[in-house]
Amino acid sequence: MSIVVRPARAEDVPAMSRVLIASITELCHADHQDEPDRIAEWTANKTPDGIRSMLARDGFFMVVAELDGQVVAVGATTADGEIALNYVAPEARFRGVSKAILNHMETDLRSRGFVEGRLRATNTAKAFYRAQGWSADASPDGGTACFAMHKRLAD
Repeated sequence: MSIVVRPARAEDVPAMSRVLIASITELCHADHQDEPDRIAEWTANKTPDGIRSMLARDGFFMVVAELDGQVVAVGATTADGEIALNYVAPEARFRGVSKAILNHMETDLRSRGFVEGRLRATNTAKAFYRAQGWSADASPDGGTACFAMHKRLAD
């Protein structure tokens, strides 16, 4: 098993779209309760066209994680020091991929001078982030019930 985290490229777009939609649809039941409208709203910008728009956005840095040469996770950081995306394919869950891509994004933020990282975690991901040293800031904000979280990245 070989995990490689690298910058996302245009040729990754179809695989990135598949990973994002499968992760949301199959792993985030606690957040969308299998309600078709909520799933449709959440995945609306995860189409190949939506991913291409994200890749072109200034200040939005997308990465992918490959497991044995296949894209199995998608992440993104922002110019404001936030982790904006962190999704893993259902078949790659619990294989170290989420930790690898998160570590990569934390290192990226640190290298850009951020002392603290921020993110918004779903119910599904909150325990994962806590286990990686992230702390919750506040209560859910509606919609997909996201929790503001932070982590000190540098001393």
